[in-house]
Amino acid sequence: MTPTPAPDTELPLDMVIFGGMGDLAMRKLLPALYMAYLHGNLPGATRILSTGRQEFDRAAYLAHVSAHSRPFITGENFNENTWNGFLNLLEYVRLDVQSAPDFGALAEASRAGAQRVFYLATAPSLFTTICDKLSAAGLVDKHARVVLEKPLGRDLASAVEINEAVGRHFAESQIYRIDHYLGKETVQNLIVLRFGNSILEPIWRAPNISSVQITVAEEVGVGSRAGFYDGTGAMRDMVQNHLLQLLCIVAMEPPTSLSPDAVRDEKLKVLRSLRRFSLADIARDTVRGQYSHGVSGGEEVQGYLEEANVPLDSRTETFVALRAHIDTWRWSKVPFYLRTGKRMARRSSRIVIEFANPPFPLFPENPVGVTNRLVIELQPEEAIKLQIMAKQPGSGVQMQQVALNLDLQSAFQQRRAEAYERLLIDVVRGRLTHFMRRDELEAAWAWADPIIEGWKTLGEKPQQYAAGSWGPAASFALLARDGFSWFE
Repeated sequence: MTPTPAPDTELPLDMVIFGGMGDLAMRKLLPALYMAYLHGNLPGATRILSTGRQEFDRAAYLAHVSAHSRPFITGENFNENTWNGFLNLLEYVRLDVQSAPDFGALAEASRAGAQRVFYLATAPSLFTTICDKLSAAGLVDKHARVVLEKPLGRDLASAVEINEAVGRHFAESQIYRIDHYLGKETVQNLIVLRFGNSILEPIWRAPNISSVQITVAEEVGVGSRAGFYDGTGAMRDMVQNHLLQLLCIVAMEPPTSLSPDAVRDEKLKVLRSLRRFSLADIARDTVRGQYSHGVSGGEEVQGYLEEANVPLDSRTETFVALRAHIDTWRWSKVPFYLRTGKRMARRSSRIVIEFANPPFPLFPENPVGVTNRLVIELQPEEAIKLQIMAKQPGSGVQMQQVALNLDLQSAFQQRRAEAYERLLIDVVRGRLTHFMRRDELEAAWAWADPIIEGWKTLGEKPQQYAAGSWGPAASFALLARDGFSWFE
């Protein structure tokens, strides 16, 4: 297996990863860059510079990468010669982000005239310091790009502060706010599904659609992220970014083109149309949960309060369910149910579009319920399923729900790149469509902040749910009040 020849590019690439020794870099970024290298999607003159505070020479760094990153490359994609070629792209620069001289050393290591991409895989609190020092060291020019990992801030005020600080040195067109969910093939396919099929777009609205569900369930607990997670919670970690981005793509109006700003303009309109929650709304239409001891993956697991680095009196939510409304003509009176949680029954991300029942019950002997659903599976498998009603064989007319399944993995012969690989290639090629614009991010925080503050005002503890379950009973009651149930 040899790398595919890289396309000709105007400038050599210096990819600089801050936090290059961290978990994200080892598990996701370096494997993604290896795959991009394998398939010829990196410029021929590419270097990847990882920064960290460890006193490593290059040999020690490469040994660390082989031990901690290599295992995340699947066997069918690994080739010793290709791996060695990829390692030749890697350099290590010892750097303390608080040290101006260290940025001088980074400037010496970076090539003059290269296209510099700075990937900030660090705590958001360091973004301002890093960008200030990059600029002071003369590393920011018109060709430079910066990638900002989530969560970008912990509320609207901190997000605005970070955006302004980064914006002092980088133009908006140079800033890539990454949300890896936007790199998933099925998520990107949503725009084609909606606007490339004449059978769907005319009915993609009220009153044809009765409700929308968006679920992002994780089977894992907080694990080694407990220290970070306890100061964040599911609302900041998942709802404010991942789930709202999925909601935007489901609910947006047709863009005038596929240009980055045309698509992001429509997403912004959705965020600004989201109905704000009053304190009464928060009490009625939101559910916070926290996992307790239970069984997950066939093994007993501890509860959140028993995890290392979690205070015994923590009120951090590991589960959120809520009912949202978009105040537009298209979505008038259509509830959007959002749900995410850790230590759920299984790993599953999906969007469920429930279509309204026929206006006249022609088959009254059959049970009343949702007759048609469009189920868009995002992970672990990627598939689109249309559930319709059909007649059961035999005498009489008895209906049964059947599914038309499109397995996207078997429908196409082309390789399906992982989300980080696809998004990193987009950064290198200057494609901004699948990254959040500043006003998008701030609109999302403007909607989420009052909910977080409302929970503090109400002062209620998160409801307990057993690890390995689908969350607190109150989340089921949230839908049952409207005559719906979670699709599982």
